[in-house]
Amino acid sequence: MSVDNAPLEYIKRTQYYYQKLGFGTPYEWAYHKTTPFSQLQKPLSECRVSIVTTAAPFQAGKGDQGPGAPYNAAAKFYALYTEATEKIPDLRISHIAIDRDHTSASDIGAYFPLAALQKSAAEKVIGSVAKRFYGLPTNRSIRVTLKEDCKNLLTLCQQDEIDIALLVPNCPVCHQSVSLAARTLESAGICTVVMGCAKDIVERVSVPRFVFSDFPLGNSAGIPHDKVCQYETLLMALKLVESASEPCTTVCSPYRWHGDPNWKEDYSNPDKLDDAQIAERRNAFNEAKATAKNIRDKAAQSSQRGE
Repeated sequence: MSVDNAPLEYIKRTQYYYQKLGFGTPYEWAYHKTTPFSQLQKPLSECRVSIVTTAAPFQAGKGDQGPGAPYNAAAKFYALYTEATEKIPDLRISHIAIDRDHTSASDIGAYFPLAALQKSAAEKVIGSVAKRFYGLPTNRSIRVTLKEDCKNLLTLCQQDEIDIALLVPNCPVCHQSVSLAARTLESAGICTVVMGCAKDIVERVSVPRFVFSDFPLGNSAGIPHDKVCQYETLLMALKLVESASEPCTTVCSPYRWHGDPNWKEDYSNPDKLDDAQIAERRNAFNEAKATAKNIRDKAAQSSQRGE
């Protein structure tokens, strides 16, 4: 079978997948014709840089969240969080739709580039790593993402006097969420760059800068266990902030995936499932929705009680 070198069209694939699973009206992805853009106002070597991630802190007692874990709705989070950057945190991506057939999330450096960013600071490529990073929820609601998550993220970035935000998504909806966040930050004068794998989604939202890695979802920061690729990907993102002179500037990583070359054909492809498998996935999706709703409802109740 020939290998397709074109980027996978995640919007079309996911629409087709859920249609075959028996769900109705296709999800409406965010779309913009214009793009905010802020030019970097100081040398890169003087900039304070932080990371915006969609990975979740490990939650004991919430089921399997480790490398190779199946999708785990119980591990989701629904409010912006922050953690310190002084050490590598325990972040997992079992709660989102990464490519579980072709990657296992066994290397945090492939989806959370803090080690690479720390190295760039040690080598004086940047001025400093911000004292904390930000966890952005993966909300399917564009309204909630803009009105709550992006607004809260902007407030924190302004408090921390961030010069550059690296936004690193994982699943398809993650790519939309961080792209909307990039637009919000850029409109307020904070330079941004999205590091991602879903080119069609990011470019549909229309972001100022984008480093595209043609890898299975879950590897936006580079190939797992390949520290050279991870650092070079990070440097591409930083240099793009410095060099871009106009919005919608995309740089494509020269690195190629080491694994199965047919991963694009396999991802969420209902044509590779029999009727029993389709029914199983439909039931699993409905169960995950129910679990997520329960978590959201409990969080809302706690918020109303002031807990």
